[in-house]
Amino acid sequence: MAVGVTGGIGSGKTEVCRIFERLGIAVLSADLIAKEISNYDPRARQLLVKLLGSNAYTQEGVLDRAYVASKVFSSKNVQKKINAIVHPRVQDEIERKLCELERNGAGIGMVEAALIYEAGLDKVLDAVIVVDASEDSRIERVVKRDGTDRPAVRDRMNAQMDPAEKLQRADYIIRNDGTLEELDQKVKFLHSIFQKLSDRSG
Repeated sequence: MAVGVTGGIGSGKTEVCRIFERLGIAVLSADLIAKEISNYDPRARQLLVKLLGSNAYTQEGVLDRAYVASKVFSSKNVQKKINAIVHPRVQDEIERKLCELERNGAGIGMVEAALIYEAGLDKVLDAVIVVDASEDSRIERVVKRDGTDRPAVRDRMNAQMDPAEKLQRADYIIRNDGTLEELDQKVKFLHSIFQKLSDRSG
């Protein structure tokens, strides 16, 4: 059973995935896979340099994220073109890794991705969990985590898909406005459901 975990910035999706990992579930990070592809896939590199210029990569040969962010900030069209290069390759790699997990006997495989719906990853998943929290909770967490200010966090939130749309499309929702202990219990409850579902499908 392939399950996606998504949610807006500061929602707590990474913490949810940590709990699933402690319960023995393999979690694939779409963000890490995207970084590997951007840095090491020759064709992706070639296309990104063509789109963004040679300054897109540092002297160490890795994608210069600050430079790319400045290009994206000035043009949404650039963001779409970057996504068109990276997202299909990320999806192919996720599908490959999920098949590998299945071959190795895993009943459940998870994918953590901020852009599950935007990238069309939901089409290759059996279910999607959306982690949600109040706007105030999310802002507070990101300010504390990143040492940034509230207006900057709001700008980042406004650039993401409307949380209401994610919730409407979700198969499962985890509300994360409480304690870590409460979150732990919610994740364990979902884990038990997924185990039963994967046993039946197996």
